[in-house]
Amino acid sequence: MKYFDLFADGAGESHWKDVAVALAEKTFAPPAEAIEISETAPATGMLFLRLRAGWDEPIHPTPVIQSLICLRGSVRVTASDGTTRDIGPGDVWRMADTHGKGHHTRVTSEDDFECVIVQHPTPE
Repeated sequence: MKYFDLFADGAGESHWKDVAVALAEKTFAPPAEAIEISETAPATGMLFLRLRAGWDEPIHPTPVIQSLICLRGSVRVTASDGTTRDIGPGDVWRMADTHGKGHHTRVTSEDDFECVIVQHPTPE
């Protein structure tokens, strides 16, 4: 498993990094057998979001650190350094570019883009 991490460097330029998710076999829900599972990530909230087909936003940073899980449709996201990722059903995108130039998102599917967003606490 992996997720796409979009972050801003010290100069405010946003970049992509593909991150492999580490899984370990653990007992999660006894008496069920052990399963492969990741560490728990803290969250402060969850919301559902829909972008209508054809939606094309201006470039902006994310308002808070959050992870997007795509349910339906697709978007192309361009980091300020010009690199892109296509996000579609089943993809996970971690947005951590809370400062600087931000990113541009455009719906590329004929269908609306629908997702779940999990918001994370700001690191201290």
